[in-house]
Amino acid sequence: MKNYTGESIRNIGTGSHGGAGKTSLVEAMLFTMGATTRLGNIEQGNTASDYNDDEIERQISISTSLLHGEWNKNKINIIDTPGFFDFFGDVISGLRGVENVMILISAASGVEVGSEQVWNLAQKYEKAVTFVINKLDRENIDFESILESLRNRFGHSIILTQFPVETGHNFFKIVDLLRMKLLTYPQDKTGKPTVEDLPAALQGRANELRTKLVEAVAESDDKLLEKFFESGELSLEDFAIGFKKAIMLRKLFPVFCTSATHNVGVSSLLDYIVEFGPDPVHMPPFKSADGKERKPIDSEPLTAFIFKTVSEAHVGELSFVRVYSGILKSGDEAYNINQHTSERVGQIFDLSGKNKHNIDQLHAGDIGALVKLKSTHTGDTLCVKNSQFQLPKLELPEPLISLAIEPKSKGDEGKISTGFHALHEEDPTFVMKFDPELKQTIINGQGEMHLAIIVKRLKQKFGVEVNLKDPRIPYRETIKGKADAKYRHKKQSGGAGQFAEVWMRLEPRSRGEGVEFSNSLVGQNVDRVYVQSVEKGVTAACEEGIMAGYQVVDLLIDFYDGKMHPVDSSDIAFQIAGKAAFKEGFLQAKPTLLEPIYDIEVKVPDEYMGDVMGDISSKRGKISGMDSAGHGHFQVIKAKVPLAELHKYSTTLRSMTQGRGLFGQKFSHYEEVPFEMAQKIIEKAKKEKEQE
Repeated sequence: MKNYTGESIRNIGTGSHGGAGKTSLVEAMLFTMGATTRLGNIEQGNTASDYNDDEIERQISISTSLLHGEWNKNKINIIDTPGFFDFFGDVISGLRGVENVMILISAASGVEVGSEQVWNLAQKYEKAVTFVINKLDRENIDFESILESLRNRFGHSIILTQFPVETGHNFFKIVDLLRMKLLTYPQDKTGKPTVEDLPAALQGRANELRTKLVEAVAESDDKLLEKFFESGELSLEDFAIGFKKAIMLRKLFPVFCTSATHNVGVSSLLDYIVEFGPDPVHMPPFKSADGKERKPIDSEPLTAFIFKTVSEAHVGELSFVRVYSGILKSGDEAYNINQHTSERVGQIFDLSGKNKHNIDQLHAGDIGALVKLKSTHTGDTLCVKNSQFQLPKLELPEPLISLAIEPKSKGDEGKISTGFHALHEEDPTFVMKFDPELKQTIINGQGEMHLAIIVKRLKQKFGVEVNLKDPRIPYRETIKGKADAKYRHKKQSGGAGQFAEVWMRLEPRSRGEGVEFSNSLVGQNVDRVYVQSVEKGVTAACEEGIMAGYQVVDLLIDFYDGKMHPVDSSDIAFQIAGKAAFKEGFLQAKPTLLEPIYDIEVKVPDEYMGDVMGDISSKRGKISGMDSAGHGHFQVIKAKVPLAELHKYSTTLRSMTQGRGLFGQKFSHYEEVPFEMAQKIIEKAKKEKEQE
């Protein structure tokens, strides 16, 4: 395999709303570069990037895949990310390792919520962005309208670098404003265009748009602007240098035209990536988690980032690695600063989908895969021990759905735990934990499809199956009134007796203040050594719950008097009496159930706003605000909704908005459950207890 240094490497990541054609575009790029011998097809399940069984079956990208090819003596690394919201964690990790993010816009659908998500991520990571308007071969396409919507949403630094002569089935001619040539693509999908001078009919519009492009480049740099004012134009060299710099510094965002499935426009996109796309070593210094800087070149100490882990049969774990500085060599010792351990670098692979080639090193700026690292996980930094440098961690999305699991066969608990732990390593947005409060093992993820695929992989890879059920809701029990309770515990049955009498007062506290136990004992009716015993009994009752088996919160208990027996009183007797007195008092003090309320933010296109708001209201939600996003193209609805109503909400939202809505949620507070609903919850809990 060839050894590429940073100057001849380009790293690009694809991102978009689902269905914009990322995988098809990557397939066309690989074919055009000669990295594959045929143009794969999603429907036929033979693309280079979607090679897992689940991806072939569902015809969507599920995992980030790493691919590469060579174009004009440059290596182009491509990170193809999923477009489906359930797998956005892979988009976050995948785009972290590139300089240039290619956002695909479907000409048939225009700017969608997923396009915005990727744009916001590129902004956060400070990545160069290139827009690709794909599917221009579709009928009834309004190119100018799509361009206008891009500018409305993403600003006026969006600049056209080419335009289609026609759209629809006649889309095979493109005017290239960078070279001022007409590119005519063959109908046989081979992707190599004929290049001609512009015909007179197209020169007027091409000259006008070229002038706008040159002006935009000049305005991106004060020195270039001076030259432009002096001569009224920019030399080809000044334009090329200025254009490349403006892209790298996020001052301009070029727009290209393609039909990936017909391989139209792909070769000129590759030309642009090599000629004008930012290369790793000319990027500004990168920063560590604590603000230190390092240059992205070979001569600096090693800094490498693990952005993805996959497990493959016959190979084991593969760690996708981006080298930011230094040279990563097979056989070297690298220090994992996150885990404070050293790793011996074994095999290094140059990956292209499922195809692997052994290489001996990766230069600064390159991307590859490492095999069987002992203690290294997604998000870890590898560096030199005596020159430590930690890159910022990945900020992955919070779970949006939870399901409880039970093993289908007894004795499989260990295998299930091992399997889910391994699957978490591959996908950190999947989390499994045992919830001691709910007494359930809970799996958390980004959506129903996400968890369905995880459970399927558990069966495929580890041979164990689980049953899925709705998780219990962590309700809370509290009181609204005051009460005074007295309880005597007396037991005589031969041998030592038991005696304790506890008097206590209960009163409510403000929400979130918790349980406070105090005593105001005076005199000698109760030895103070038993205060702790009573508190133990009360604490046990609070943990077990009184009405429905849920944790008790937000009340004040005052142990103010009682009685004891010089022989028969004991720690256990006062624990029993304290617990019973507390239960009696609790049931007299207007007990009530509380439920968790979550803040949700739902982002939807305008046309679905009414439906979504109506649905939120039907879920006992309270709308707290609405904001326009993207010049009115999308609306952000903010609301507070009970957790009990949010189960599988991501699925509901997708079906309601044709897959164009997305949401996030986080815990807000606890609130009283309506009386009738509370009674049903209590009755259900009693029945479940009887069945145990």
